[in-house]
Amino acid sequence: MVAQSTVQLEPTFGQRIEVKLSPGKRKRLESVSDSRGVIGALAIDQRDALRKLFSAELKIEKHAVKREQLEEFKSVVVRALSPHASAVLLEPQYGLRAAAQRSSSCGLLMAYEVSGYDPIIPGRIPRLLEGWSVGRLVDAGAHGIKVLLYYALSDAPEITDRKRAWVERVGWECAGRDVPFFLEIVPYQAGMDEQSPEFARCKPDILTSAMKEFSQSRYCVDVLKVGVPVTMAYVQGSAASDGTFVHDRKDALDLFRRAAEATSKPFLFLSAGVSHRVFNEALELAGEAGVHFCGVLCGRATWKDGVGVFVRGGAQALQKWLETDGVQNIRAVNTSLRHATPWSEKYPANE
Repeated sequence: MVAQSTVQLEPTFGQRIEVKLSPGKRKRLESVSDSRGVIGALAIDQRDALRKLFSAELKIEKHAVKREQLEEFKSVVVRALSPHASAVLLEPQYGLRAAAQRSSSCGLLMAYEVSGYDPIIPGRIPRLLEGWSVGRLVDAGAHGIKVLLYYALSDAPEITDRKRAWVERVGWECAGRDVPFFLEIVPYQAGMDEQSPEFARCKPDILTSAMKEFSQSRYCVDVLKVGVPVTMAYVQGSAASDGTFVHDRKDALDLFRRAAEATSKPFLFLSAGVSHRVFNEALELAGEAGVHFCGVLCGRATWKDGVGVFVRGGAQALQKWLETDGVQNIRAVNTSLRHATPWSEKYPANE
């Protein structure tokens, strides 16, 4: 068995933490990073969310969206944008064809979880893809494995424990194949609208608690993938705001710092479906707060508007749109990566 990371918990802000990383995991992390050791990844592992975008454009039910359309869309996006990314995040259901078309300089992250959750079962319980394993994803070319976990402080203790055991299981499976484990944390609160001011008030505590919990060595998590700790629409002065404020700018900066202090692991920010303008504004706020995030995984903020272009004009029209608007979007995100710091800060090479 590969030696596991050892972590000092509850670091102080800016403190260098001594963590051990196996040579195999280090090499694979380097494969999904740029020359600075920063991760600038393109996320297009969406399944249900992508079907929803297509169904809205086509004015049909989600289940009626053809598999071939999803596969072709992902392939065109990856072919056009992967030269501008250090890695792409895909999944084996509709993304294998796209994975084969990425730039030779671009690494591959693969999602291992079933998209979404069963709303009938309490607690948004996660599930793994049937017919796949970490080993099979690595054999398909993955340099890293990602799973998504919905996390709430309102969960019953038995649900929380079940989720923690699930993360442990995936972590040890990744350790067995010596491949980096990326854990995506999505905060929620039972019975609360996640677009509401009420949720914006409790979101930072949920995220910070989860980042602290899953930094423990028992989970074998190598990189955390998180949304920013504030909802930009409720930050005073944000371009996304409609005038309803939950946090002023000083509060927002403090919440960025508090979340960063909670973890001893490298973490990157995801765009969480917001526009590229709002995501870039959030990254600028992170830079102003001085937090050491190791990169981004940016998805819909980069390519979402291309769905309508594809539906109306086909692959050729999408390719043309991506070469202009899509490239402009991803370059804007890459510019914001000047605030990012290498993941090797937490995994020094001279361990």
